[in-house]
Formats: sequence, structure tokens, C-alpha cells
Amino acid sequence: MSVNDDLNAIQRSLDELGRTVDRLERQLGKGGLEVRRLRTHSEHLRDDLALLRDSAGRPGRQQPAQQIQQMVQVPDAPYDASLWRDADEEGLGSRVRRAP
Repeated sequence: MSVNDDLNAIQRSLDELGRTVDRLERQLGKGGLEVRRLRTHSEHLRDDLALLRDSAGRPGRQQPAQQIQQMVQVPDAPYDASLWRDADEEGLGSRVRRAP
């Protein structure tokens, strides 16, 4: 299935969920906390699907398989000692000061 087919299948499922929640509201009433939460969650799912459709249709969007990043090579040569000139040695203190 294509991404568009999958998104359409989700849309159909959410439509069915909405119809089912409508039936429950008619049977149980709209005032119950559980029914209100179910309605809210189903609306959030609709919003999430709309966001997903927008991001899936955006040109230049990379698929996860294409998002592999390049490996960074770290040289084996030692670092320049001048980089550590003013740094304290961990646990030993500064080279120019004496411990109390």
C-alpha cells in the first residue's frame, strides 16, 4: 500500500469511530466524563491525521531510509597540546598552583 492509501484507510477508520462515538453519546448522554474524553481523543486523532497528511505531502520530505547521516571520521593523531594549556587536570588541580 502507498502512504496515501494508508492515510485514507486511517481516515475511514476515524470516520467510523466518529459515528460510533455519536451513537454512544445518544445512548449514554453527552454529560459523562468518559464520553467527553472519548470525543476529545477522537478529535485529537483527526487533528493528528491532518498534520500527518500535511507533512507527508510536503515536497522535499525525506523518507526514513533516506535520512541516514554521514559518519564523521575522527583522526587517530593526538590533539594539539596547546589546546589544553590553561586547563586544569581533572582531580589534580592546576599545574602552576600548589594544593593547600
